[in-house]
Amino acid sequence: MWDFEHPPLAATLAERYILHYTQPSLCAEELLAGRADLGLIPIASLTPDLAVVPGCTIASLGHVRSIQLIVKRPHSLSTVKTIAADTASRSSLAYAEILFRKFLDTNPAFVPASADPITMLQQADAAILIGDPALLALESREAIEQAVGPCQWFDLAHEWHTRTGLPWVAAVWAVRPEAFAISHITPAQLTQDLTTSRDNGLAHIEDLVQQWTPRIPIPPATIRHYLTQNIHYILDESCIQTIQLFRRYAAESGILPPLPTLRFL
Repeated sequence: MWDFEHPPLAATLAERYILHYTQPSLCAEELLAGRADLGLIPIASLTPDLAVVPGCTIASLGHVRSIQLIVKRPHSLSTVKTIAADTASRSSLAYAEILFRKFLDTNPAFVPASADPITMLQQADAAILIGDPALLALESREAIEQAVGPCQWFDLAHEWHTRTGLPWVAAVWAVRPEAFAISHITPAQLTQDLTTSRDNGLAHIEDLVQQWTPRIPIPPATIRHYLTQNIHYILDESCIQTIQLFRRYAAESGILPPLPTLRFL
């Protein structure tokens, strides 16, 4: 979102787009309900009516850090029965369900919970944390384990990658194609605006580190590593393969409805 928030392009983009920030799951809800025309949404929320905008993604080629599955000992992945789950991202929960149902052949219960790891682990065998709460939990790992006992920490992106050989993909830009008729923006212009903003953001990593260091109690080096090493931003062929495989596994396991083909802008 660099260009949408910073000069010299922010003023021009404000003439074409009205921005609204919310959780990933709510981005999808607003897009699907027609309250938004464009959204950066979890891949679990893609439908045949939405078109994927080529170019950009939120993905990871290894460890993502911001999706943590914490398992309280003496449990292992194969013996977990209950999981307290942060519901901020539908895709992350679906990845976890695929991990248990497809790869481990178990079927633990997922219980919605607020993103407080200590409370979650006091109430369930395991907890899933998404986004900033996951990053913060890693910084507070010792205190969490002092409160609830020893735990095993699993990075869901890494778990997916080791089992499939593919990137982990969280989200893509998706658009309601009918919106172009009234927006006076062309598909090519939309794609260009988003990819240019991504590229300019990648050219200002140090500025982003400085901006985010006061906002979240995580060391600057960790923020820098997250932005440069943990996240992959280009929707390449391997990421597309991930989306297709993820949706197939999710449909086969009864987690999500089938998505026979990906519709691209």
